[in-house]
Amino acid sequence: MIRHCFWKYFPTVFVLLVFFNAAGFADTIAEKSFDVTAGGTLIIESDLGTINVETSAQQRVNVKVVSEKRSWRGYDTDVAKRLTVDFQKDGNDVIVKAWLKKKHNWHGGNSRVTFIVTVPQNFNVDLQTGGGSVSVGDLAGKVRARTSGGSLNFGHISGPVKGHTSGGSITVESCDGDVDITTSGGSISLGDVNGEVNVRTSGGSISIEKAEGSVFARTSGGSINVEEVMGDIEVRTSGGSVKAYISKQPKGHCRLETSGGSVTVYLADNIGVDVEASASSGRVISDFDIDGREKKNYVNGKINGGGPDLYLHTSSGKVKIRRM
Repeated sequence: MIRHCFWKYFPTVFVLLVFFNAAGFADTIAEKSFDVTAGGTLIIESDLGTINVETSAQQRVNVKVVSEKRSWRGYDTDVAKRLTVDFQKDGNDVIVKAWLKKKHNWHGGNSRVTFIVTVPQNFNVDLQTGGGSVSVGDLAGKVRARTSGGSLNFGHISGPVKGHTSGGSITVESCDGDVDITTSGGSISLGDVNGEVNVRTSGGSISIEKAEGSVFARTSGGSINVEEVMGDIEVRTSGGSVKAYISKQPKGHCRLETSGGSVTVYLADNIGVDVEASASSGRVISDFDIDGREKKNYVNGKINGGGPDLYLHTSSGKVKIRRM
């Protein structure tokens, strides 16, 4: 009778066990809090793990390190045993270092390590992980982030942002400072930047909503779109279209190039430039009168009396000079 009941309900029990365990369980590896004041720096250096940073009204830094295994077997306790976490406080700075014992024999499995962090609103962060995504919420401070593989996501940052990932996308909602970010493979998306922009990707599109300062953007494969730039601009892609809106008189040279796709630049009515535009296998189209040499696929002359150089080139596609 007992055997009959067991086998009768075994499928249901088995499904429930798999469901609850597959949802993942978090095992706390380490946790610590520090009293700080505004203007300090949180430094995290880890062999692995996702890092999530948010802000709070408290003048405290809280760091919690958890290990999660999304498997019906439950915790990956092996990671908790192998990962050593060290906390230090140096003046107003908090330093967290995490490393794996015997990491040359470790391949990750189904485990996931996450740093759950809160810092004061006015604080700096310097984050590095050997593998995992990094996210920083709205913060008034300097941001530096590096990962060997994973995305970088930043909120509204009142300070400069510097980031690098060996593979993953990068987003910055807005930045009141300079932005310097690179990825070896992934897209880059920026909101309003009140500073200079320097972005590079080995494969992916680049999108910039607004830049108060100069813009340098380069991708080996993907489109580039700059909605509004108020300084110098130099953008180049090896494969994709290029589009930029120049709303104020540039003080320096501007250069837009692609090896495969169209180049379109929108100029405010009163902007003066010395333009040189060429389309190796297409046409050059302009809404402005150009004082100089004009051909079907090449123009060289002045717009509105001239000014800094505006160089536009595509090896395959059209070049368009449009009014805003």
